[in-house]
Amino acid sequence: MEQNELQRTLMAILFAAGEPVAASRLSETLAVDVAQIHEELKYLMNELAYHRSGIRIVRLEDAYQMCSAAEQAEFVTRTLETRKPPKLSSSQLETLSVIAYYQPATKAYVEQIRGVDSGYSISALLTKKLIREAGRLNVPGRPFQYETTPDFLRVFGLQSLADLPPIEKVELSTNQAQLEISLEPQAADEQKETAQ
Repeated sequence: MEQNELQRTLMAILFAAGEPVAASRLSETLAVDVAQIHEELKYLMNELAYHRSGIRIVRLEDAYQMCSAAEQAEFVTRTLETRKPPKLSSSQLETLSVIAYYQPATKAYVEQIRGVDSGYSISALLTKKLIREAGRLNVPGRPFQYETTPDFLRVFGLQSLADLPPIEKVELSTNQAQLEISLEPQAADEQKETAQ
């Protein structure tokens, strides 16, 4: 497998990084157009797969990471044992699913869909680095919003969120009648207070 200078450099960077590296960062560092970075890495991905190499390059949305080939997973796991994928409880998996499909999502939004408290699950998913804080919602209380991480994509074998299986999304709407305050009972209360 003959590689040009750019391909060798990309392989060295991804190997040394050990985590996803954004194509835009590679482009900036190497002074090469982003389209060419994608093209060269796609070529390397195909070559490594064709030659059945023990390593692969995977695309995670707009970033790339070098990892071991899936068919070598058993041997890698037995040898290293320290890098096991995180185990998820059913409540954590439900919470992660809601965040993945509705991101960025607040804790309250997750709880509204699930119907149960999700604080512990969100905390566990943050610890496992499958989700991260994505800023605060600009409403009273300024709750945190959460989104999935590149680790989420890697653990579930996805290139991007577009690879998630389609679902029928739940549309949550607020009943305006519940939010409106009736002025008649309030006026009646004020009349009672005045009469006393």
